[in-house]
Amino acid sequence: QVQLVESGGGLVQAGDSLRLSCAASGRTFSVYAMGWFRQAPGKEREFVAAMDRSDRLTGYADSVKGRFTIYRDNAKNTVYLQMNKPRPESTAVYSCAAKRGLRYNSTSFEYNYWGRGTQVTVTS
Repeated sequence: QVQLVESGGGLVQAGDSLRLSCAASGRTFSVYAMGWFRQAPGKEREFVAAMDRSDRLTGYADSVKGRFTIYRDNAKNTVYLQMNKPRPESTAVYSCAAKRGLRYNSTSFEYNYWGRGTQVTVTS
């Protein structure tokens, strides 16, 4: 079992930067692949970014590729989402998730543990 708590959300202007953090507690953090998902009002949850357990492979949604970066610090049991040049359509509740196994996945139901999320609002 692992518990996930997100932080770092808030109000930001389009073109600025924001870093989200997801702190994990419980079972050894390094055994999980980690992902970030988001859900905007009235829309379904969608994949944003993920990385595998070994830190070697990452994946991104086309809408954020080249602007957002996922990375992890296993010593701090934390995964981050660096959001550069966010857009108004980036506004959503961002949640991190942990998946048992080596490989990440872009499908939300493959993830075993979820945080409650942090609100990100991007103004134009």
